[in-house]
Amino acid sequence: MDDILNAQRQHWDNSFGRNGDMFGGAASAPAQWAAVRLQQEGKSQLLELGAGQGRDTLFFAANGFAVSALDYSVSGIAAINAKAEQNGLASRINLACHDVRLPLPLADNSVDACFSHMLFCMALTTAELQQLSREVLRVLRPGGLHIYTVRHTGDADYGRGVHRGDDMYENNGFIVHFFNRDKVALLAQGYQSPELEEFTEGRLPRRLFRVTQRKP
Repeated sequence: MDDILNAQRQHWDNSFGRNGDMFGGAASAPAQWAAVRLQQEGKSQLLELGAGQGRDTLFFAANGFAVSALDYSVSGIAAINAKAEQNGLASRINLACHDVRLPLPLADNSVDACFSHMLFCMALTTAELQQLSREVLRVLRPGGLHIYTVRHTGDADYGRGVHRGDDMYENNGFIVHFFNRDKVALLAQGYQSPELEEFTEGRLPRRLFRVTQRKP
């Protein structure tokens, strides 16, 4: 099973390499929502996990945030770097190729907020997600916000395709970890009570949770 989950890295790298704008160029709706929330609270130092090809990274940087963007795809990081240079935003973006199953390469209490759009519903086991949630808590400053989105078990793709353990299912080569409310609560340990909103996105449509939680 580890080999199957590990193979997702190459699958994403190949997919990004074949399509320079796999998810389009416009910022995601969750990123636009997060930017408003963070600006209202005066939070400007942002960590983005699973930055992909940078559509949200560039949006945050263009809107005044200093962004540390991590992704484990080499081709994804290369795409963000090229776009940042083209748009004059390179000085506001710090890029690193990083596997989030390893400790985050940031100091304790070093960022105002952490944002990720569907990174937490990738091919990560529940134990790995718990460890990642603790790492985010470590790098956030007191009062910092952790905003993330995940597909949930009400999604039409839940239970379809090949079961890969936990609530993970593989379709068209991509493994998705579907969340229920109990899993959100599990990952909220150490944070203040999470805010949870449901929304839809895309053609299926995908059904997601947007989770917002604060470090005490």
